[in-house]
Amino acid sequence: MYFEDINYEKHEGIATITINRPHVYNAFRGLTIRELIAAFRDAWDDNAVGAVILTGEGEKAFCVGGDQKQKAGEGGYDDQGGLGMGIGLEVENLHQTIRNIPKPVIAAVNGFAIGGGHVLHVICDLTIAADTAKFGQSGPKVGSYDAGFGSAYLARIVGEKKAREIWYLCEQYSAEECKEMGLVNKVVPQDELQDAARNWAGKILEKSPTAIKMLKYSFNADSASITGISQLAMGSLAMFYNSEESEEGKNAFLEKRPVDFQKFRS
Repeated sequence: MYFEDINYEKHEGIATITINRPHVYNAFRGLTIRELIAAFRDAWDDNAVGAVILTGEGEKAFCVGGDQKQKAGEGGYDDQGGLGMGIGLEVENLHQTIRNIPKPVIAAVNGFAIGGGHVLHVICDLTIAADTAKFGQSGPKVGSYDAGFGSAYLARIVGEKKAREIWYLCEQYSAEECKEMGLVNKVVPQDELQDAARNWAGKILEKSPTAIKMLKYSFNADSASITGISQLAMGSLAMFYNSEESEEGKNAFLEKRPVDFQKFRS
């Protein structure tokens, strides 16, 4: 399979999906989302694959969310056939694919996991982080949000108060801080990250695939109601991207100037 924005390989029952846009800190555009979905579905259909590792190219970033330079057109990230008005549908589809694939997904966070990239690791079954990794939200700073799994499911992991802090303040947290709050399972030195992820994937491969599948379904069942919330949230997000308020967030980011949301409070 040929991909432009990601690398995808399968070896000894482990599928590794790497977001390969290091020049923009592995930010995603429409094409990236579609390729991620295709790779996860291939791993889903391959009975020889028992675990999936999701990571980012290089040492600087896992993923920093949507590429703001591609945030154009009607309501979303627009490249050649980009997300456009379909942003909610395509990102939501990726989230559901990661949750529903009947095989554990391990996020190997090698650097910044910010914004939509932070949501991706939250949705993964397990997270192993490099000791240099940084985590946090940026949505409200740039005129965006994830009011579905990125917030509601996050609250189930770290608690309501901490989740609100993460979203309202948009600060960054170290890998160790995230481990303390239950958002990260394990922290390792940067040069040991991929080996640690493969080690855990290998341990999963030693287990009963049916047992693992049913356990994942059971874990997911408790938070399945968030799916409906996510659909509403992504639908509203597509409309919000057409607003002047959202444009102010994007433009301030691209122009490297302080954002001014005060005029939207009147």
